[in-house]
Amino acid sequence: MKPNADTYYAAALIGFFGLFALLMLWHTVLVPANQFPVALVLLATVTPLLLPMRGLLSRHRKSCTWMAYISLFYFIHGSTEAYSNADERVYASLETVFSLMLFLGTTLYLRFAPKPD
Repeated sequence: MKPNADTYYAAALIGFFGLFALLMLWHTVLVPANQFPVALVLLATVTPLLLPMRGLLSRHRKSCTWMAYISLFYFIHGSTEAYSNADERVYASLETVFSLMLFLGTTLYLRFAPKPD
């Protein structure tokens, strides 16, 4: 069984919605921030995901490319947070996994999707 572009797109969507839900829960319910207002933390963490969301859901190639670039910042944040903060290691590891799913799903979708004329 050979995976096709739709399989990679589904993996990208799972990574996107998983990352979005994790960030919303992490900073509001699971471990709310003490030093900063919750709204400011959500604005800084969730807004970059929302910028190319419409294009990702419409399967626009440029938006998928930008989403792959943006997911790398979440990978860096998740891996450094997992290394440095033992209390939130599970959430940071999930952030790393979802960001990798988003990155690999979008890049492989772009690789195997038919190119527009």
